[in-house]
Amino acid sequence: MTPIELRPLFTIKAEVDAPAQLVGAVPHGYTRRVMCVSGGHFEGDRLRGRVLPGGADVVLERPDGGLHLDVRLVLETSAGELIYMTYSGRRNGPTPEIMKKIVNREPIARGADYFRVAVQFEAAAPGLRWLNDKIAIGTGTREPNGPVYDIWEVA
Repeated sequence: MTPIELRPLFTIKAEVDAPAQLVGAVPHGYTRRVMCVSGGHFEGDRLRGRVLPGGADVVLERPDGGLHLDVRLVLETSAGELIYMTYSGRRNGPTPEIMKKIVNREPIARGADYFRVAVQFEAAAPGLRWLNDKIAIGTGTREPNGPVYDIWEVA
């Protein structure tokens, strides 16, 4: 097997508007809600900047409370270059108590739930084109006004 190495890329904090747009029960038997991203920031050794308003954090809530995430953001680096960031993920908890907190958007201790994302990027700026061929993964936590992720480049 070829080993996988991870290299820290950045930590990102997205701010979402409340309340969520509740689409409701969809044909999959899940509940869909959309949260509009109003801003945020990201910072790492190689990349830093802000999350631009206008992105969306789209969630499917399974009947058991587990969440399927589908997120689309535009990042602006400190040099003014744009990055299109997409990620899908899963969030769930090991106990009914944690699942209830997730559904109610209550604070949970970091690492008390399973919150993982798979990330891809698109960039046109010459100095950022290296991102176009990278896969990244992340671990998340939820703060009152939005998620925070530690993003790792899969080297």
